[in-house]
Amino acid sequence: MEIALGIDLGTSYCSVAVAPDGKPRVLKCDDGSAAQPAIVAFPEEGGILVGEQARAQLTIDPTRAIYSFKRLIGRRMDDPQTMRLVEQLPYRVTVGPNQRPVLELPGQQLTVPEVAAYMLRHVKQLAEARLQRPVDKAVITVPANFNDSQRESTRVAGRIAGLDVIRMINEPTAAALAFGHNRKLNEIVAIYDFGGGTFDFSLLEIRDRVYRVIATAGDMWLGGDDFDEAVAGALTNSFWKQTEIELRHSIVEWQRVLHAAERAKRRLSQVESCSISVDGVAHTRAGTLDLEAELTRDTFNALCYSLVQRSFGVVERCLHDAQLRAQDVSEIILVGGTSRIPLVQASVAQFFGKTPRTDIPAETAVALGASIQAASLMSDPKIAGPRRTVLLDVLPHSIGVVAANGAVQRVLRRNVAIPVEQSKLFSTAHDNQTEICIRIVQGESLEAQHNTELGVLTLDNLRAAPRGKVEVLVTFEVDTSGILNLTARDRDSGRIYSKRVKISADLADRSRSAELAVR
Repeated sequence: MEIALGIDLGTSYCSVAVAPDGKPRVLKCDDGSAAQPAIVAFPEEGGILVGEQARAQLTIDPTRAIYSFKRLIGRRMDDPQTMRLVEQLPYRVTVGPNQRPVLELPGQQLTVPEVAAYMLRHVKQLAEARLQRPVDKAVITVPANFNDSQRESTRVAGRIAGLDVIRMINEPTAAALAFGHNRKLNEIVAIYDFGGGTFDFSLLEIRDRVYRVIATAGDMWLGGDDFDEAVAGALTNSFWKQTEIELRHSIVEWQRVLHAAERAKRRLSQVESCSISVDGVAHTRAGTLDLEAELTRDTFNALCYSLVQRSFGVVERCLHDAQLRAQDVSEIILVGGTSRIPLVQASVAQFFGKTPRTDIPAETAVALGASIQAASLMSDPKIAGPRRTVLLDVLPHSIGVVAANGAVQRVLRRNVAIPVEQSKLFSTAHDNQTEICIRIVQGESLEAQHNTELGVLTLDNLRAAPRGKVEVLVTFEVDTSGILNLTARDRDSGRIYSKRVKISADLADRSRSAELAVR
């Protein structure tokens, strides 16, 4: 039987799994690790490094090591949050066609999906080496809070890497699949997914092999990377008070301190205090200076307390959307590397009044769940074998159209079950109008400027007639991967218009040419 991969393309780490005969397992790297850094580097001497090999480039020349690219994928450069992120990154990001980010490297320019494709191709090759066979199909997970453009950009990255992305599923939903696999549950569970770059929270009703998402919410700018920066910031502030040297002014030394902060964060999940040492962070006339510090768990908790509390605003929003109380949840499942932090676990237990479950692997649960869904989609219902899993997901953001006054008229509301289809009738507003332009946005604000613009559907060559006499019926359809497709019919002439609202045509053209180059 043909195999499809389950890939967790994380912000900080990436992992891949398969579930032949319904038994999920992670495919490990050569060093035995289950996940590898989501970093792609382009060293000065040439070639491309991916994963663990690319991490070393961060402390050599951070301008050539692309990390946190998932926070940029599918975004616009005129988004204030994107602009803030770009200011913090050591590598250069400029504005490309249709306000899409372009990564500037010596001698070349790359789109974010092209960089993500290097990571996906790397795990594809890893899987093929472990399985001893070619694999070209995959289920890729995305944050529950990803919008349409981000999902479509992820699919494009898969296509560039030579993968047929048969489904995209939300990361918390994938984790729920891993938790409920072969358990025959009949309860409501919460997935508290605190990863390296994003935080997601989902509520699901599990009835044996039927997984119904009730509601989901997330914060695209909250993750373990923010904990690292909080610790690194405290270390550099202390160093400045002692030496009056600002380490953040050196992108190399700042990356070294960030790396040390991440190691300390991981250590403090096991011990009460740890030493931090970064050799040769500064050079003075008196000699070379080292950064030395002792970090206790209590100090770490104080530095990161507000970040943990921020996650519960998302939790409360999701519970409100689902019309549930904390006590209505049977099990709370912790997912993502950040959920290993004792402060996080204690805070979750306090909020829900019960101990969260930690018996599934936090860093690989998402990939395992994706592999379960992949195996279910690839199975032949006519042939005896593991029963198919039924996954009923929801739309993470409302979708609407922009009226002439800039107000948003919602067509599909967030947390509606997908796939979903809804039609809306539009008519001409002026006499002899032969074209209608419909702006499509995604988000919860009733003001267009505060939402994400997905695209414009242009209906042209309409019959010239008095206003209101020409009508067009537009159907909004969101598929099982959460991607929007539009179909419009001119009720006067019967002409059909079709458009997939996605990233720009410029990027689509580049992805096709890049696919040939990568293969």
